[in-house]
Order: sequence, then structure tokens, then C-alpha cells
Amino acid sequence: MTTTVDTGTTYREAVREAMRDAMRRDERVFLMGEDVGRYGGGFGVSLGLLEEFGEERVRDAPLSESAFVGAGIGAALGGMRPIVEVMTVNFVMLALDQIVNTAAALLHMSGGQFAVPVVIRMTTGGGRQLAAQHSHSLENWFAHVPGLRVLAPATIADARGMLWPALLDPDPVIIVEHGSLYNAKGPAPDTSLAVDISRAAVRRTGDDVTVVTHGGSLGLVEEAAERLAADGIGVEVIDLRVLRPLDDATVNESVRRTHRAVVVDEGWRTGGLSAEVAARIAETCFYDLDAPVGRVCAAEVPIPYARHLEEAALPSAARVVAAVHEAVDRRG
Repeated sequence: MTTTVDTGTTYREAVREAMRDAMRRDERVFLMGEDVGRYGGGFGVSLGLLEEFGEERVRDAPLSESAFVGAGIGAALGGMRPIVEVMTVNFVMLALDQIVNTAAALLHMSGGQFAVPVVIRMTTGGGRQLAAQHSHSLENWFAHVPGLRVLAPATIADARGMLWPALLDPDPVIIVEHGSLYNAKGPAPDTSLAVDISRAAVRRTGDDVTVVTHGGSLGLVEEAAERLAADGIGVEVIDLRVLRPLDDATVNESVRRTHRAVVVDEGWRTGGLSAEVAARIAETCFYDLDAPVGRVCAAEVPIPYARHLEEAALPSAARVVAAVHEAVDRRG
């Protein structure tokens, strides 16, 4: 029997329902993190779960990311299925040792004896005037690490449907949720449909250029695609969804048809996810390209607090439109 989400659900509610459904399905699942209990989470995602499941399964943790992420890893090794919430990706730096040196490496270092089935959720991204220590997009750090699976749900359906298969994964899974999406509202997802956490999704079809993105940038890419359609340019929009392992097949199949590609990533350009995706396209589809792979990324600065500066630093639909025109106007 599936759990339904009310019509007109928000992204926040979809994540909450995903956790509620998982906790009802499997008593080994529990939630742990800062303020996830009585306060309902830093972004209100876990409101009501404490009242339903109690303090044993909705655990407020002390303000020590290293401690509670490590406790989650230990619980996973002990047979539990923990969901560990880190308030923002900036704070997860304090737990990188636990994630990279322990969770990601333990299966390999134990010769396959110890799996670590922990799910670590965190908020990422800017656009909310929360200044540099709460606004960066650092998910590419985790996408760099073997032993991790990294998911970036950009839609309400994926926010609802990715958690359960992530909990079934024997390896550690990082789920990054863009903070600007929590209030996004849309139709209730069909919970009877399984979400594939190994494949990218084609969100819009087009014949002139492939635009590859993920997470909070999907909306501005779709807005740009609408504007470009008015100019007679057909944009194929690919939502990576899975940042590790990357789904090269879906991206390459599209680029081989459109012959042009632009990668949009809210992370920084230097050493970022956009560089990896662009390099893979160039390695595999070089002779199919009619223009260099374009990139739209955040400015190489700590994300500013002032709204006009923050907007200037982050990718925008206008910048995507300009990058697509540059690619398409360079006729073969």
C-alpha cells in the first residue's frame, strides 16, 4: 500500500512524506540531526515526525556534525537504516573525515565485509540571502569520491521518490536538496512509480542544443528554454539527478543528436561538476560537436549576502540564454 501526498504538495512536504513512508515501512529507519525533532528541522522538513515516531526514531543531535554523522555511520554498520540530516552543505565540511575516510572507504577497506547503508541529507545552494557560510553548492566534492552515491532531486516527484531506493542501497548515499526548492509547489507525485537513482532524466526534448543541469538550476534552465523556443531554438534539457555515478549514456545520446552542449552548474567553474561533465562530453562526443561545450556557473567569489550581488554571482536564465545563443550561432 502506497502513501499518498496531498494534491498541491510542496517539495518540503514531499521530502517529509518520503521520510514518514520509509519510517513506517521499516522500523530500522530513523532520523537524526540538528533540530530535527521538536523544532521540525532547520527548514521545517521534519515537522510532525517526532510526534508520530517518538524520540527514539527522531533524534535531536548536538551541534557537532562529526559526532552525529559518525553516529549514523556506526548505526548503519550495526544494522540500522539511518537518515542523517546536515542543515547545510557548508556545515558538512566538519564531517568530511567521517564521510570520505570512513563511510565511503569502509566497504573497500574491509574487503567487502562491511557495507554502510546510511543516507545523509543536506541543503545546498544560494539565492536566499543566507550569506557565504550557508549558500554554497559543494555537491561536486562528494561526486569526486568513490564509494558514495550522490543524488540531487530537482523535482517534487524525485524529492518524494528517491529516498526509499537510497535507503535500500548498501552503500552510503548523499542527497542534496536545493534550499530554494522547499517552497516549490506542484501536483502530488505518483508514489506507485519507482524512481531510478542511477539515470539522468530528459525534462524537455529539443534538436538544437543540449543543456545539462541539476538541482536548483533546473527551473532557470527550463525558463531559458521557453525564451529560446520563441527564438526558434529547440533546447533539450537534461536533469542529471545522479551526480555520482554520472549517467554518461543519456547525456551523450542527446549531444550526438543536437551537436551542441551547455552545462549549467551553481557551483564554481574551477574544478567543478560542470568541468567534469564538459570533459566527458568532449572525450566521447568531440567529433559530433559543432561548437565548444559552454558552461554557466557561479562567479568565483564567496556567495554575497546583498541580494543584487547574490543575483549577479549565481547562474540566471538570461546567462543560460546567452550561452545557448553563443553555441547555436557558431554554425559548424
